[in-house]
Amino acid sequence: MASGFFALFDDIAVLMDDVAAMSKVATRKTAGILADDLAVNAEKASGFISSRELPVLWKITKGSLLNKLIILPVAFLLSAYLPVAIVPILLVGGVYLAYEGAEKIYEYLFHRGKAKRKVAVTEMTEAEALGYEKKKIKSAIVVDFILSVEIVIIALGTVVDEPINIQIVVVSVVALLATIGVYGLVALLVRMDDAGYKLIAASNDKAGISKSIGTALVKTLPVLIRALGVIGTLAMILVAGGIFVHNIHFIHDLVYALPTILGEFIVGLLIGLVSLLVFKLFSKAVGKNNET
Repeated sequence: MASGFFALFDDIAVLMDDVAAMSKVATRKTAGILADDLAVNAEKASGFISSRELPVLWKITKGSLLNKLIILPVAFLLSAYLPVAIVPILLVGGVYLAYEGAEKIYEYLFHRGKAKRKVAVTEMTEAEALGYEKKKIKSAIVVDFILSVEIVIIALGTVVDEPINIQIVVVSVVALLATIGVYGLVALLVRMDDAGYKLIAASNDKAGISKSIGTALVKTLPVLIRALGVIGTLAMILVAGGIFVHNIHFIHDLVYALPTILGEFIVGLLIGLVSLLVFKLFSKAVGKNNET
């Protein structure tokens, strides 16, 4: 009896070791999307008065958890009854990520000035501020849903050959860590400037360590968010390229001689540019049809 009891514990320990190892691999595979998720949500949760930043972020976090609760069962059902659909979904998601990355580069190169001219500070009534807040929350949750689908599918792709119980544990752990990790970091980011202003106020505007740290925090936040945007864009292109390189033998054979990161970047960028071109042409064609 005792030996059976300890054997059960041994089996559980082995299972947890396997789960931990596979969760680490799955998390590494989804790191690119998490970087973009972090950058996007840092932008979505900023721009409010200080007292509303954390409540807004909490609402987005709850929406993200709800997204995972919707996506995870669907992903596990696909894995159990239609595993052949996993790779096509990955490829479609790869096209989306490549497109998003290419579009950000395109917007930066050709529409950066227009984006700056659109920024204007206006006084809002309480009703307008509430409507603006709801709009940003809804936008953040929609973006989170799309990125969450990719995170779950990529994580599932790393354990698709494992038993379904292992898949459920590993992918659920990755999804939970993604939400906690991303929104925890976003919470720290959006409060950086507030902490900086408090340190500056505590220094009574006198030169010293408190004022220096506070000023550094205030000045660092916008730089960090911009840097995260760049990292997120590159990460999306690399993740997209990796999806195609690792799942389509023809593409893998074309770039196998190149360093892995370079090959994945080239493939992701090319797919992104092609999808962006197709989308632009389609939009123009639809626009002309509407005019006639």
